[in-house]
Parts: sequence; C-alpha cells; structure tokens
Amino acid sequence: MTYDIVLAGVGGQGVLSMAALIARAAMAEGLHVKQSEVHGMAQRGGAVQAHLRLSDGVIESDLIPRGAANLILSLEPVEALRYLAWLSPAGTLVTSANAFVNIPDYPAQEEVLRHVRALPHAIVVEAERIAEESGDLLAVNTVMVGAASHLLPLASASLEGAIRTTFNRKSEATQAANRVAFAAGRRAAS
Repeated sequence: MTYDIVLAGVGGQGVLSMAALIARAAMAEGLHVKQSEVHGMAQRGGAVQAHLRLSDGVIESDLIPRGAANLILSLEPVEALRYLAWLSPAGTLVTSANAFVNIPDYPAQEEVLRHVRALPHAIVVEAERIAEESGDLLAVNTVMVGAASHLLPLASASLEGAIRTTFNRKSEATQAANRVAFAAGRRAAS
C-alpha cells in the first residue's frame, strides 16, 4: 500500500502542521513516511506545499510524481487548484472554502470554488466557520485533517492520538478545541 498526499496553502495557515499530524498517525501505525516541503517565500502569505508519502513498504523518493497523488489536502482553494497536475484521475481534492487573498489579482472566490466543485472528486469545507465554532480559529488545519480523515489509510483513533500528542503542551482549551475541530471536520466531509 502506498498513499500519496499533496498538502497546500500559504505561510501561516498550518500546512506543515497538517503534514506532521498525518505523519505522526502513520508512524504510530507502523507505516513508512517520507515528506518533502517547499516553503515558497517562507513567510506569512507565501505559497507552502508538502508532499507526504505513506507506505507499508520502503519509499524510494519523497516526491510524488505528477498524476499520482491520492489526495490534495489544501487550506486555500487557489493553492488546491495549483497542484491539480499531481492528482491521480481517481484522487480526491479536499479544500477549505476560505480564500487567503494575498495577491492583487486574486480570482473571484465563487469562480474558484465553482472550478473546484466541478472536479469529479472534490470536497469543499467551510473550515474557518467550523474552527471558530470548535473554539479556536487557529484549528482550521485540524478541521481539514478531520475532513480528509475518511480518505486516509489510517484509523481515526491514530489521528486522534496524533492530535493529543501534538497539542499536549498547549492549554486544555486549545487541546479541546482541536479535538472538537477534528470531529467536526470529519462530520462535515462525510
């Protein structure tokens, strides 16, 4: 089994945190994990993407070939569309509906979402609203991991364990908000 994920967004959204949560859960299940990341401008607002490969066998490369990704998991819809060339024909795109308008000629949000929704396998999640309702607007990335969780070759309990481990040094309110955000994201995408 090999499962390839392209994670996308912009600096400050938590793309690499999403990758870390999924990788931690995969390692807890005994899977091999390879990750490659590009920080773009390496600052808030710059493009960020990561390749995350999970396998029950040896992984030779940390880069996903074009047309081979099982999943694009994105915190920003334009960034999701940027990586469509990596998605396999049977793959799924899961993106937040919320735009991060960081350029003057950002396309109309409804046009972007219409393009995403026209894809054969796409899930659009109101991640900011769900995160806010969960108690922490910063939990958008955890909402999105929850939204993708039913597609991942990982047990929900492993992902929940990774969330506990990742946030165990944060306040109880932050820990609780991320647990709620994961569950709410999972419900929103099912």
